[in-house]
Amino acid sequence: MSTATAAAHAEYATHAKGPATTNRRRSGNVGYWWYLIPTIVGITAIVLLPLAMNIYFSLFQWKGGIAPMRWYGLGNYIDLLGDAEFWLAFKNSIYMIIAVMVIPTGIGLVLASMLFDYLGKEFGSRTSAFLRANYYLPQILPIAVAGFIWSWVLATQNGLLNSFLSALGMKNPPDWLGNPNIAIYAVMLMLIWLQIGYPVVVFMSALQRVDPELYEAASLDGAGWWRRFFAITIPQIRPEIFVVVITGTVAALKVFAPILILTGGGPEGSTVVPSYYSYRNFFELSKVGYGSAIATTMAIVIFVVAGTMLWLQRRNAEGGR
Repeated sequence: MSTATAAAHAEYATHAKGPATTNRRRSGNVGYWWYLIPTIVGITAIVLLPLAMNIYFSLFQWKGGIAPMRWYGLGNYIDLLGDAEFWLAFKNSIYMIIAVMVIPTGIGLVLASMLFDYLGKEFGSRTSAFLRANYYLPQILPIAVAGFIWSWVLATQNGLLNSFLSALGMKNPPDWLGNPNIAIYAVMLMLIWLQIGYPVVVFMSALQRVDPELYEAASLDGAGWWRRFFAITIPQIRPEIFVVVITGTVAALKVFAPILILTGGGPEGSTVVPSYYSYRNFFELSKVGYGSAIATTMAIVIFVVAGTMLWLQRRNAEGGR
């Protein structure tokens, strides 16, 4: 068969099977969309629709229920800029970030590294697994149960912490939840206790993929535990650190239940956070439009913060290649 004849046959075969193949590919691609329908419906019903309604309500002055809705435009957002209590709540979000993300991430890195690089080798994997499970135990407690436990721990009269301080000789133990100067730190203490198990579990899982020979080689070269921690552990699990930082920051900006259970935003508004401030305007003050404006503003802040962190993570990953 000549070359020209072979080329003609090949071209004919291509044209003959091309449309059928294309149609099969198109039908296959369309078929995949059916698997996405439940996800799309769920996101629309749970996230997009409530967000759209919240933005809509924020453009009105409305007391809820059958009360009339009065168009206010961007007035709620303008009022928000001059609201000192909102800015106090926003400032308290920084304390929440420290308690939910910064401190637990730092402590979690150290604990996970110790469990993996030291305790696991010295006392066996069962010991490290037992300790890891205990660190994670607060995460599986219902938040209401944890809140009531800490209400008892921090109670001024007969509370566990003040009883301990009194046994040590302190005559006037602090009023942890009643003093506006220290109440925010008492809430932070509970949040640290609640959150610390999450980074420990994530980081220990990440350390499983680190080559043990790196630690062995570093030990043979005379590197101590801290040197191995900064030179091997942190660089090797950097992607997981980014995940914990992002999720912890977003969680901190949404803190609500611990404030509701422990302090109710008091004393004197010293522990109010944006989510609780929005809730109070919605249900206690019947200012639905204003509460919606607060919630919408914090949603924008969360989107911006999470987007910026994801961009930094992608940039860091690309730079490390």
